Amino acid sequence: MTNPWHDVPFGDAAPGLITAIIEIPKGSKNKYELDKGSGLLKVDRVLFSSVHYPANYGFIPQTYCDDQDPLDILVLGQEAVYPLTLMRAKVIGVMQMIDVDEEDDKIIAVHADDPEFSDYEDISQLPRHKMKELQRFFEDYKLLEHKAVRVERFLGREPACEVINQAIQLYRERFQRPQEAAEPAAVAPAPLVIAVPSDESVTTPRRPKSRPGGRAWRKSGAGRRLKKGS
Repeated sequence: MTNPWHDVPFGDAAPGLITAIIEIPKGSKNKYELDKGSGLLKVDRVLFSSVHYPANYGFIPQTYCDDQDPLDILVLGQEAVYPLTLMRAKVIGVMQMIDVDEEDDKIIAVHADDPEFSDYEDISQLPRHKMKELQRFFEDYKLLEHKAVRVERFLGREPACEVINQAIQLYRERFQRPQEAAEPAAVAPAPLVIAVPSDESVTTPRRPKSRPGGRAWRKSGAGRRLKKGS
């Protein structure tokens, strides 16, 4: 049986343009997630709070994080798609947060084949309200489970591509023989200009800081221990 995590490539144009595998459609209250052993989707839960996912949500195949899960991604677009759909996603940023006392990165991308969203190049170009919406959802969706989530900052395309490259390399180290591992794709130069709403409800961006944990790849500040968005 094909396993989406291991058998679907992340794309030849990674890290800037990647293949995303969607677990949860935009607008859903069901929390679907990949069953890593079988490659099938399972229903983890229905969200306790009266909220719904603000974007199509899933993971990047053949990536790996310290929590033993693939790297999370939100793909912004006009329409919801079916679970286990493959989407071409243009990476524009990363949202860094603390989820129940553990660090958690979520790649922010736009649907590359949606004409309303495909022209975005960096998260700084998003409407202010969209960034508030993303932050508000993740800070609220576990409140009725008595679990705290705090969005720390939004970073632009270049740090996001670095996070993806690190997750690709970790996957190769974990699942492939040493001779199969190769350097991740180079990140195309792109300006990092972060525009965050002045509203106090949205976290002010900070310079990336070193994260504890002992892995050399975290020393850049963009790489972090990533917790699957459960």
